Amino acid sequence: MLEIIKIFCADLEVGMYVSRLDRPWLETPFSLQGFQLQSEEEVNRLREYCQYVYVDTSKSSQHAASVRRKERTERPRESNQQLFPDRMLKAYPETSTWEEEYPRAKQAVQTLSDGIDVIFGKIADGGSLDMVTVKKSIEPMLESIVRHPAACIWLARLKQEDQYAYQHPLGASIWAVALGRQMGLPKADLRTLAIGGLLFDVGKLGVPKELLDSSEPLSDAQFQQVRDHVKLGVETIKGSALMNQDVIDMITYHHERHDGSGYPERLRGDAIPLFARIAAIVDCYDAITSHRAYARAIPPSSAVKMLHEWKDIDFQAELVEEFIQAVGIYPAGTLVELSTGEVAVVMAGDKSHRLRPRVLVLLDDQKRPLAEPKSVDLVSVKTADDGTPLDIKGSLEPDAHGIEMDAIQL
Repeated sequence: MLEIIKIFCADLEVGMYVSRLDRPWLETPFSLQGFQLQSEEEVNRLREYCQYVYVDTSKSSQHAASVRRKERTERPRESNQQLFPDRMLKAYPETSTWEEEYPRAKQAVQTLSDGIDVIFGKIADGGSLDMVTVKKSIEPMLESIVRHPAACIWLARLKQEDQYAYQHPLGASIWAVALGRQMGLPKADLRTLAIGGLLFDVGKLGVPKELLDSSEPLSDAQFQQVRDHVKLGVETIKGSALMNQDVIDMITYHHERHDGSGYPERLRGDAIPLFARIAAIVDCYDAITSHRAYARAIPPSSAVKMLHEWKDIDFQAELVEEFIQAVGIYPAGTLVELSTGEVAVVMAGDKSHRLRPRVLVLLDDQKRPLAEPKSVDLVSVKTADDGTPLDIKGSLEPDAHGIEMDAIQL
């Protein structure tokens, strides 16, 4: 019997147990563990943030009588050239192999990480934004992604769990450049995306850490303090050498949403600056696939499915589709179980064979660690040793079977 039901907020009733929202929990002041609606006031408050939610009928004191499905008005899809009519778009060929790029990407990501420590540390100590360090920090990463994006995407998954505030800019910057490369944007725009991804949450340095890390529901006043990181971010860049309007837009509007439900100005659709629409996607994806103080990471493949579900609600459909193309159905860093029972981590995808990426097998069919992890390209290796088809059975939780991503040695 179906227990999880999609319910429009107009149909919510006191007693229903809300297990999932139509948007990431971190964009709302509600408890991350799910909650039962106790009053009409709570119902009305939920309606301020969501159009629909998922109700667990097994935990509800009363069941929903009916479900009205959300109707989305279909519109003609825009091409990338229509999105960027004033840009000369081009396809980026891969000019290096994974083996060639990985050591360069590793150094590039380390340079970016070290730069973030310096940049954010200086601001946290009351200093100003150092744009010279920003530009020097992002350049090696940008060049690596242009050559072969999979290596940096892999490394973006290996982030320290207890340093989310500093590691989130690293991931967001990498995802933004990967998306820009997928769309064929000129390198000047990739540089803009890298800088914007690094800086759009800089205002959170001015928000009390206990609010950012709270696992309890926030009051309206507390949630407004968190939202004010946008205003603080804009104030942080004033007086710096940052003059790029696209970057400023990413900082100012990365929490606006396609359906007008975002903040600070509740902009809708094309009224949201384009680079801010990109920032919104990479911000959300990196957040929900990262371990935070108040929430465990979800598998990258699950995050991709969620982004797909949020098309034309939170995010512009064309940009979501391009992002999925950039990171793959099974993004690098996804733990998967193979049809043999072995456990592997995805290293890189093949654009022509989305369901058959290159993987690194870590555990045998009894879930025991291999003495030496083995790399398998599922495009070329289609059968197991016993002759049966070799496929991905499904994705796993990020820390399944005690695997620690940052301990994986290549």
